[in-house]
Amino acid sequence: MTKVLTDARSIRIKGRSFLALVLSPDLPIDDWLVRLDDLASRSAGFFLDRPVVLDVTGLAIDKAQLKTLFENLAERNVRIMGIEGARPSMLGAGMPPAMKGGKPAADIEVKEREKGTEEAEAASEEPATTELPHTRPVTQSLVINEPVRSGQSIIFPEGDVTVVGSVASGAEVIAGGSIHVYGALRGRAMAGSVGNSASRIFCRKLEAELVAIDGIYKMVEDMSPALRGQPVQLWLDGDSIMASTII
Repeated sequence: MTKVLTDARSIRIKGRSFLALVLSPDLPIDDWLVRLDDLASRSAGFFLDRPVVLDVTGLAIDKAQLKTLFENLAERNVRIMGIEGARPSMLGAGMPPAMKGGKPAADIEVKEREKGTEEAEAASEEPATTELPHTRPVTQSLVINEPVRSGQSIIFPEGDVTVVGSVASGAEVIAGGSIHVYGALRGRAMAGSVGNSASRIFCRKLEAELVAIDGIYKMVEDMSPALRGQPVQLWLDGDSIMASTII
């Protein structure tokens, strides 16, 4: 017996892209966890309520070791939303799902099928690629015309972020490109968040809790004391963050 869908309402399945932190452990895991604890202790709330993807690509560990690593991260309140680079045999019940590199996704609307209409039946069988979703122009920069207050997060993976003001302690700015702060940078600034190693961080007064470029991070107290409170630019040289004052 064939059932006919008579409900006029449609079901909207929304595709959406979220920015997550990616943790890429290295061996030995115990030493890596010590460094992770150091980061968390020196930048309070860094992992609080933040989605994290665990990337184990090329990491020589087995299923039991992966499970132990996941448990160690859970004890540190690091919420793993997915695991990238793991063999299917390494995942199982109680483990986050496998993930691959995130890509933009358009909204998908699943419409009702009309009774006795061949055209509607044929349309439901058409590949999704036959009709491209509307694409909005990509914005390359974001300007924040006010200070970023403690507890606020500015996340803009599409390009540069300019803050016309200060970034307070406990606040953060995450950009796919470079970050420009025309006041004091007291919170966290993470540039090149989507893999742009050419990104830079500029600020009028460096007092940051943490700076990062393309996943390489540094606590400001680890830098030369002569830089603190000065107008500074930071850039990436290999695996090291370099800094100099701006004249």
